[in-house]
Amino acid sequence: MSSPSKRRDMDVMKLMMSDYTVEPINDGINEFNVEFHGPKESPYEGGVWKVRVELPDAYPYKSPSIGFLNKIFHPNVDEQSGSVCLDVINQSWSPMFDLLNVFEVFLPQVLLYPNPSDPLNGDAASLMMKDKAQYEQKVRGLRCQKMNLEYCERYARKEHIEISDEESDDDAFSDGRSNSDDDMAGRPDP
Repeated sequence: MSSPSKRRDMDVMKLMMSDYTVEPINDGINEFNVEFHGPKESPYEGGVWKVRVELPDAYPYKSPSIGFLNKIFHPNVDEQSGSVCLDVINQSWSPMFDLLNVFEVFLPQVLLYPNPSDPLNGDAASLMMKDKAQYEQKVRGLRCQKMNLEYCERYARKEHIEISDEESDDDAFSDGRSNSDDDMAGRPDP
């Protein structure tokens, strides 16, 4: 590739041609949402999240900003903002990586192998270290009679990420807050 913009176009096109649902924002390719399914054989299996991606002008030399828009209970994901603590994105990004790596390798790995010793969500990290079975129940939502124990069931179902046009105007994301604090976590950190 001869320029970052050509590489960005190619990476976005590869992501759009893959099995992921990609929803451009403002008819551009620098900001978009991707439908992400929880990895098999993890407590997140069956969950569907909308992940916001923002590509900097210097992409692929600078990493994309990634954030979950609907809530997820995970030690390395901030519950309010949706930002992800992932070294490969935040610190050791390389132009050798592309957007497919983010969705096919990096995000599944962070969900399969949480790191509770470097948390963005202290409650999730603490619960995971104290009682892994209870942590997994909370993630899966097996005890649905308690509102705080139903993350996948309550926040990560296909219908939760399909926001109507009236609810998804650009102003809802401009200040990092969504229309409903219960349904959407926020905007990714730059």
